[in-house]
Amino acid sequence: MPIHLYWGDDATARERAVQELIDQIIEPAWVSLNLSRLDGSSADQATQALNEARTAPFGGGGRVVLLQRSPFCERCPAELAEQLESALPLIPEQSHLVLVSTGKPDARLRTTKALRKVAEEKKFPLPAIWDGAGLIELVQRSAAAAQLQLEPAAAELLADTIGNDSSRLAGELEKLALYCGEKAVDVAAVKALAGPAQHNALAVGEALLAGDVGGALTQIDGLMAANEPPLRLVASLVSQLRGWLWLTLLEQSGEQDPMVIAKAAGIGNPKRIYVMRKQLRGVRPQRLLKLLGRLLDVEAALKLGSPADVAFRDGLLGQSG
Repeated sequence: MPIHLYWGDDATARERAVQELIDQIIEPAWVSLNLSRLDGSSADQATQALNEARTAPFGGGGRVVLLQRSPFCERCPAELAEQLESALPLIPEQSHLVLVSTGKPDARLRTTKALRKVAEEKKFPLPAIWDGAGLIELVQRSAAAAQLQLEPAAAELLADTIGNDSSRLAGELEKLALYCGEKAVDVAAVKALAGPAQHNALAVGEALLAGDVGGALTQIDGLMAANEPPLRLVASLVSQLRGWLWLTLLEQSGEQDPMVIAKAAGIGNPKRIYVMRKQLRGVRPQRLLKLLGRLLDVEAALKLGSPADVAFRDGLLGQSG
């Protein structure tokens, strides 16, 4: 059955995959009649997507009904769930329903269970800013999609420079492709075009861990100037601190196996445990808990409407290391 479930916070890769699917299914002459773009944040449009998906395509090729912000695998009302279950067996073979969302599908929902029985599921997760191996993999995967050859050292430098900003990465790869032509991209090309490493949540977290609140706030100012969403920055910092906290607690309990620690802490690359151990030398769990509490204060202030600079300063200047 032609149902597609695309999810993940790597919007650039996700949208590229959606466009490739559209190009594969719909004949160019019939795009205006056979492509529907709808927004699942509206229950009416979610219902409309199910209705249009049951319509056979016009002319040659197939039909694509694209539902962004799909509600079917998150908080799906009972009425909408029933409509989905009724519609699934009625979708013609040449009509493709593409359900797109940022969050991971909730496996407990009956709609998620129903969709996973019939859908092609693709994941597009962004690595955490501190996941060095994951960031390099993101660069390599994006370069392969752009049919661009990267030297290993160039991939590492791009990961350090760009972090997990997949939109900026796509732009930098496009510039590098024009600059290098048929040649593989090397470190010199990255240094010439990609510029210095941007401020990122990893550097902010490391400054907080070192007790350098002023340095952390300077990094945060740079991120805010670059239009980094404040709540996303808080989420990245919380994720980073939780990884550190898991490591300290597990080691206190006597666990030394990096594989076990990485799995428990949700860290994709066990080799990062060795780096984290050096960062955390002499740091007690109580300090990390205090920092987490300060970040939760920042998050609360942001959600109550405080300006980002005020929320971060009020929240972080109270911590004394």
